[in-house]
Amino acid sequence: MKKNFYIDYPQEHFEGQAHRYRCAFCKQETTKINGRLEGHLPDCEYRVLLEKAGFECNTSKFRPNLDTTDEED
Repeated sequence: MKKNFYIDYPQEHFEGQAHRYRCAFCKQETTKINGRLEGHLPDCEYRVLLEKAGFECNTSKFRPNLDTTDEED
């Protein structure tokens, strides 16, 4: 099975940050996860649970380079 987006995981707020959240299990920031199952760490409880249930990672060949999106030339 495959979902377009995996956004039903428990999130926790970054203390002192207005709009920053992360996965409650693997602590990856939601902007890094970006709705993808593979955005969670491989040992994340949420990811492991969904993979055992038969859900698959979206293995799209196009993956934007999110590390440099805010940089200027």
